[in-house]
Amino acid sequence: MIWLPFLTGTAGILYILVLFPIWLGWRSRREAVVKTAPYSPTVSVILPVRNGERWLDNKLASILSLEYPRNLVETIVVSDGSTDASAAIAARYADRGVVCIEVPQGGKSLALNAGLQAATGEILFFTDVRQPLDSACLRFLTACFADPVVGAASGELVIRKGENQEQQSVGLYWTYEKWIRRRLSRIDSVMGATGAIYAMRRDLARPMPAGILLDDVYLPLLAFFAGKRVIFEERAIAYDDPTSLDTEFSRKVRTQAGVYQILGYFPQLLGPSNRMWLSFISHKFGRLLLPYFLLLIAGGTFLLPWPWIALAGGGQALVYGLALLDPAIPEPWAVKRISSPARTFIVLMAASFWAGSILFRSSSSFWKQATGSNSLGTGQ
Repeated sequence: MIWLPFLTGTAGILYILVLFPIWLGWRSRREAVVKTAPYSPTVSVILPVRNGERWLDNKLASILSLEYPRNLVETIVVSDGSTDASAAIAARYADRGVVCIEVPQGGKSLALNAGLQAATGEILFFTDVRQPLDSACLRFLTACFADPVVGAASGELVIRKGENQEQQSVGLYWTYEKWIRRRLSRIDSVMGATGAIYAMRRDLARPMPAGILLDDVYLPLLAFFAGKRVIFEERAIAYDDPTSLDTEFSRKVRTQAGVYQILGYFPQLLGPSNRMWLSFISHKFGRLLLPYFLLLIAGGTFLLPWPWIALAGGGQALVYGLALLDPAIPEPWAVKRISSPARTFIVLMAASFWAGSILFRSSSSFWKQATGSNSLGTGQ
């Protein structure tokens, strides 16, 4: 019994981070192929923004440069109570088919609902103000809908190369995460989309409750539970700059808190009606459990007999110590290549733990923007 807490925590970490990805890689060899083909339905681009004047011109330029018939695209900018020049900037593009809707500040979900109400396209294309789009992305996304089994399609957010080890370590996490999503998509579906670039069939979308933290999970799940697939189309690309670990912490707290929230709206995710039940438990839900497994390992270490207590305790002290010292370690030092990933992992685990506070506080308090602005940028 003295080994039980330590072994339980170790087994949980090992399964979620190592064994599940190994199984996923093996399982995804039997691919459920999506039959993509040139397909040009009408499209409504929905761009929610709050005080995004810094990025809006460039964003609209990338939307208007998409390789897609202009007569089949409408662009709807929803200004969520912006107090800067966002609405005025959008209005300058009215002669190029851009419609600006101004709504009182109510959060991203209500801004998107206003966009949904105004949209007339067969396909809804959701994007955020900060990330410019590759010109071919919409063409790749709509090609997925040539297959009637596809209800939603997520593009890929490409993070530009980081300038320091911290940013590169955050990028390493994203590389691992996108590897998981590619395999899930090959099997059947991803349990959400990339908020900066995703599309879905208009007839599957529904207005969202106020305060939803993850529109890019809520809306795709409507398609998934309607019997459709939610796929990851890596050729559809948006670009973003690397972020600091502090920014990633805030983003991770919000997205993990959003998973708790999503479970309240879709409790069937944990039951047999979810055809991706094992993957959801092992991936999305498993990430919520990781910090508790770490606590089990730490607490269980004190119950171990000698010399195991020294070995296990020393190993944990080394990892946590390197993470703690990482900000003070100079960039050129070789040990930085170990300490920075260790710090990134610990910070993300702390974010996942703190996300559980959504059970005790308002969801609106989780909206901390990745850039220090309130531009309604998201991204899974």
